[in-house]
Amino acid sequence: MNYRKLNLIIFALGLCIVSCNNNKEVALSGNENKNNIEFKVEQLLSKMTLEEKIGQMNQYNGFWDVTGPTPSSGDAAKKYEHLRKGYVGSMLNVKGVQEVRAVQKIAVEETRLGIPLIIGFDVIHGYKTLSPIPLAEAASWDLEAIKKSAEIAALEASAAGINWTFAPMVDISRDARWGRVMEGAGEDPYLGSKIAKARVMGFQGDDLSKPNTIAACAKHWAGYGFAESGRDYNTVDVGTSTLNNIIFPPFKATVDAGVKTFMNSFNELNGIPATGNAYLQREVLKDKWDFKGFVVSDWGSMVEMINHGYVENKKQAAEVSANAGSDMDMESYAYVSELANLVNEGKVSEALIDDAVTRILRVKFELGLFDDPYKYCDENREKEVTGSKEIHEAVLDVAKKSIVLLKNENNMLPLKKKGQKIAVIGTLANDKTSPLGSWRIGADDNTAVSVLEGMQKYPDNQIHYAKGADLVTGEASFPFELKINTTDKSDFPKAINTAKNADVVVMVLGEHGFQSGEARSRTNIGLPGVQQELLEAVYAVNKNIVLVLNNGRPLAISWADANIPAIVEAWQLGTQNGNAIAQVLYGDYNPSGKLPMTFPRNVGQLPMYYNYKNTGRPAANEPNSVFWSHFIDEANTPLYPFGHGLSYTSFTYSNLSISKISNNQVEVSVHLKNTGKFKGKEVAQLYIRDLFASVTRPVKELKGFDLVELEPNESKTVKFTLTKKELGFYNNEGDFVIETGTFTVFVGGSSYTSLEENFVL
Repeated sequence: MNYRKLNLIIFALGLCIVSCNNNKEVALSGNENKNNIEFKVEQLLSKMTLEEKIGQMNQYNGFWDVTGPTPSSGDAAKKYEHLRKGYVGSMLNVKGVQEVRAVQKIAVEETRLGIPLIIGFDVIHGYKTLSPIPLAEAASWDLEAIKKSAEIAALEASAAGINWTFAPMVDISRDARWGRVMEGAGEDPYLGSKIAKARVMGFQGDDLSKPNTIAACAKHWAGYGFAESGRDYNTVDVGTSTLNNIIFPPFKATVDAGVKTFMNSFNELNGIPATGNAYLQREVLKDKWDFKGFVVSDWGSMVEMINHGYVENKKQAAEVSANAGSDMDMESYAYVSELANLVNEGKVSEALIDDAVTRILRVKFELGLFDDPYKYCDENREKEVTGSKEIHEAVLDVAKKSIVLLKNENNMLPLKKKGQKIAVIGTLANDKTSPLGSWRIGADDNTAVSVLEGMQKYPDNQIHYAKGADLVTGEASFPFELKINTTDKSDFPKAINTAKNADVVVMVLGEHGFQSGEARSRTNIGLPGVQQELLEAVYAVNKNIVLVLNNGRPLAISWADANIPAIVEAWQLGTQNGNAIAQVLYGDYNPSGKLPMTFPRNVGQLPMYYNYKNTGRPAANEPNSVFWSHFIDEANTPLYPFGHGLSYTSFTYSNLSISKISNNQVEVSVHLKNTGKFKGKEVAQLYIRDLFASVTRPVKELKGFDLVELEPNESKTVKFTLTKKELGFYNNEGDFVIETGTFTVFVGGSSYTSLEENFVL
C-alpha cells in the first residue's frame, strides 16, 4: 500500500467536502457574502479552465524590455504568449512603475479573465534606499526600529510597482561560514521569532490593501541555515528536537503574525527536498499551523530535485511538488508545461490545484489588486517617495542602532571632535558601493555615504586618508566571483607614513558587500586579502587604532582583539553607512547594539552558538585529563559571545528576584543602573535553563529582553514574566510540553550573564 498516495486521496476528498459545504453556505447567505473575499475567490475559480488555474501557479522572471519591441521568437516569445493567455500568475524582478504597468496591462486587459499579476522582488533590506543588512538590524535588538525599517522598505518598493517581497528570511544559523547569515537574524530562535514578527508586520502593515504595504514571504522552509559545513545549497541533517525547537519557531511566529506567503528551501530534510516535502508543507504548515497563504518554490528548486536524485524528470518534479503542497513554481516551468497532463492522468487531483489557486487568488484580493490592478503604478508617487527625506532619516536611525561596540580599552572612543590628526585607512573607508551589502538589486552603485565622507562632516579635525591596499581586483559585480587582492601591497608605505603622523588611526577593514549573501560561503572568516598584514603593519608604527569592521558575518579576529584597543562592529549599514559610523565614532550616538551571532576565535570552532547542550563530559574529571569535550589547541569559549555589546557608559545589574505567580508563571525582576558618565541604552537579557527534562535542554536559552535607556546614575527595576510559552519546549513528537522541576534564571548584558537564581516549577 502506498500510504503517501492514500493520504493525498483522503486530503483531496476532504477538500471536495469543504468545497461543497462552502458552496452551500454561499447559496444560503446570498448578498451578505458579495464583499467577502472567500466568496469572490470561489466565484472566480468556478469560471477558470484547468489551464488558467495552472497559470496562476506559474511565476516568470522578467523576460523582456517592456519599453522595447515585443519578443517574436525563442523562450521570451513563449513566455509572452503565456502572459497574454493568462498562464502567468506572478512575475518577479520587474521593477519601476512604467515596467510594472506594462506587464500588468497585458494580464488585465488582454487575458480572458483579466486576473492581475502579483509582482515579486527581493526587497531584503530596502529597495533603492537601503537599511543595514538584516543581520546588522538584528544587532539592534530594537523591534520597533526593525519593524520601521521593513515599513520604509515596503513604502519605497510599493511606490515602484512592487507588491510582494521575498522576505523576511527567518532561517536560524549557527555557522558563520554560510554567506546567507547576513540575510537573517542570527543564531537564536527566541530573538529570531521576535524579529520575524516585526518584519512581517512592517512589510504588511495592518491593512494589506493599502498601497504602501506589500505581502511578506517567510523563507526558507525549512532548515536551510543548517547546511553542512556552511556551504550554500548543501544537504541538511538535523534531529527532531533541533527542528522543532530551533528551526521552526521563527516560521511559526510569521504565521501568527499573518504572513501571506512562504518560500521553500533548496535543501533536503530527512532525505526529501523541501520543495517536494509533504511533511513540511501539508502536515506542519497548512494542517497543523492552519496557514492560509500560499507557498512558492525557490528559484528553479522544483527541477533541482532531479539533481537531488529524488525525481527523474520535470514531469515527476511537478507531480511531487503539487502533491506535497508547493503552490507556485518559480522559474522551473514545471507546472505550466506538465501539470495539466498530470491532472488528466489522475496523478494530481484537481482539488489540490483548486486549493493552491484559491490561496494565490486570496492574496491578490487581499492586496486589493482586483479593485485596482494599477494601484501600485502611480508615477507621481514613485517620484515623491523614492529616496525621500523620511526614508533616509529612518535608515540612518536603524543604522546607528545596529552598530556594536566590541572593545573600547582606556575609553579610546568616542573620538575628540577637534584638534586631532586622524588617519583614515582602508579602501572600504572610501567605498560607496560595498557598504550597501548583498541583496541590493534595486539600488544603484555609489549611493552609500562612505565612512570618509561621514567623518569629513566633523571639520575641526585633520583627516588624512590612505587606502593601504585594494580589497578586490577588477570589477566587483553580482553574481560573478570576486577576485580578492592577496598580493598587491604597493600602497602599504603611504598608509604607514600617514599613520605615523596621526594622533589616532581609524582603520576600516572587513568584507566586500558581495563576499556574503547567497552562494558566498567562506572557509576562512578572517580579514580577507592582505588586510590583516596591513593592520599589523600600521599597528607597528601607531598603536592608537580604532578598527571599524564592515562585514556581513561574524569574523575571526583574535589578533585584533588581543592588540587593537577599540573595535567597532559596523556591518554593512546601507545607504547611510558613513553618517551612522561617524556619529557613533564621535559620540553623537552612544552605541547600544548587541551581537545576534557568536564570534568564534577561529573557523575551526564552527558551528558555534551559545545555547549548546552540556554533554556528558562538559569538563575535565581530574587535572590534566584529556577526556572531556574540548579542543586541544583552542579554548571552548568564543571571542565575543552572543548578546555582547559595550556602550560609552557602564551598567550594573543587582538584586535579582524571582517570584512565582502561578504553577506556570514566574516573575523575574532585576535592578539596572547606569554607573557611567553618558546617557545610554542597555539590552537587559534573561536566559533560563531547564536543569532536568525528558529531552535534554541547552545550558542557556534566551527567553526575554528589554531595551532600557538610562541617564547617568539613573536606575530602574526591569521586570520579566515567564509563562508556559517560555518555560516549555517541543518534544521529539513535535508536541509542546511543560515539565515540572528546577530551573535556573540568568540575567545580564550578554549570554555571559552576571546574575543567576534557581526556582522550582
